[in-house]
Amino acid sequence: MFDFLDQSPYLLPLMIFFGRIIDVTLGTLRIIFVSKGERYKAPLIGFFEVFIWVVVISQILSRANDMTAYLSYAAGYATGNFIGILIEQRIAFGIVLCRIYTNKNGLDVIRLLKECGHGATLVHGTGSVDKVDIIETVIERKEMKGIAQKLTQFDPNLFYVIEDVRTKQNGIFYKRPSIFSRWRPGK
Repeated sequence: MFDFLDQSPYLLPLMIFFGRIIDVTLGTLRIIFVSKGERYKAPLIGFFEVFIWVVVISQILSRANDMTAYLSYAAGYATGNFIGILIEQRIAFGIVLCRIYTNKNGLDVIRLLKECGHGATLVHGTGSVDKVDIIETVIERKEMKGIAQKLTQFDPNLFYVIEDVRTKQNGIFYKRPSIFSRWRPGK
């Protein structure tokens, strides 16, 4: 199947390097989907991850006998981890709980979140220095950056904590417009 590698042995390190990048990137994404409970996406990605790994490792075991191939394997692994993390940050898959602590009026934060299409819960508390309002909201992870900017504009001294959430149920979650909604009459 890979007889061309016998005529062009310089292609083997490249094949190993890029194969490992794809394999490890898929592995990183698979782990993320497993941790989020995505039981259909994780096995599908795992299938392709292992298939690529078997192809690459078989070529290493049958042909690779120099340091260049071994370094390509290690460099592909490291690069695959890096690219997997970049892709994961880019797709920002999942939902998060954002817990916001402010000395200002928490109702104003709730209004700000409502304008952005998010429900929130307000609790009054006592901090180490003064009284604080604690606001909790559950949002899509990809929206967190924009929300954080608006919160910081509202109160530069605001403190917030973000936690990953596996599932959500029975809350006030505004429906986002779909790209298909404009073609569906009556919606």
